[in-house]
Amino acid sequence: MPRHTLLPLALASVALASLAAIPPASASSSQWYVAEGGRVRLVTTGQADDKGVLQGALEIDLKPGWKTYWRDPGDAGVPPTLDATASSNVASAELSFPAPHRFDDGFATWAGYKEPVSFPVAFTLTDAGQPAMIDAKVFLGICETICIPVQATFAVDPASDPDNSDDAAVVQAALDALPGPEQPDFGVTLVEAGKDDILVEAEFAGEPGTVDFFLAGSDGYQFGPPQRREQGERLLFSAPILERPEKAPAEGALHYTLVTEAGAVSGTLPYPPAP
Repeated sequence: MPRHTLLPLALASVALASLAAIPPASASSSQWYVAEGGRVRLVTTGQADDKGVLQGALEIDLKPGWKTYWRDPGDAGVPPTLDATASSNVASAELSFPAPHRFDDGFATWAGYKEPVSFPVAFTLTDAGQPAMIDAKVFLGICETICIPVQATFAVDPASDPDNSDDAAVVQAALDALPGPEQPDFGVTLVEAGKDDILVEAEFAGEPGTVDFFLAGSDGYQFGPPQRREQGERLLFSAPILERPEKAPAEGALHYTLVTEAGAVSGTLPYPPAP
């Protein structure tokens, strides 16, 4: 059995323990939800910008030896999700992810984090001139030798403390830790999208041995761990397609992150066509 398999008993016990919402905080952040392997909270800057976007961060404080997952965990695990549809005056909420690490524990290969990590959250308000009430359902996995699912609902009133400098600093640090946007000389380009795999070429500065490529499946696509192919001065990655929809979506794209010794960038690739 994969080491990072979710145990049914753990899933049931944690789900039952976390049905109640975390009480609203008197600041622009929630209280901590304490789990076996760490604790989780939701922080916001308290005020939306002139475009009606309220920045926040899902902060995960892991205990030593525990890990959590990237947007696509790989062979096993639970990708973090945040559902803010129960919020007031919030049109959408989008999670962003810092560059992950790749883990191979002998049972599974997966992408995630072994240190405390914060995922930025952009809450787009329906009406930029009106206050918002955040009611966010969060689900994620925290792993040691087994994975413990964490399920909690965070209620935050950002306007109750809109000038909290500590909360603003937490959110800014989360944003600063994100990969940069892809560039013509730093990123990946699609070489071929076939029936069985997707092949990309990496553009980067530095030693190729330090480079890793992470591709997130979505909308019915699922990929295996990318395999490196060095051809002279070219560095290629081939990601096997494990699952695909019968028809490629008309909109959207696949998210990737390229990690090097000089830093990391994120970008998108087109969906592979239907076979």
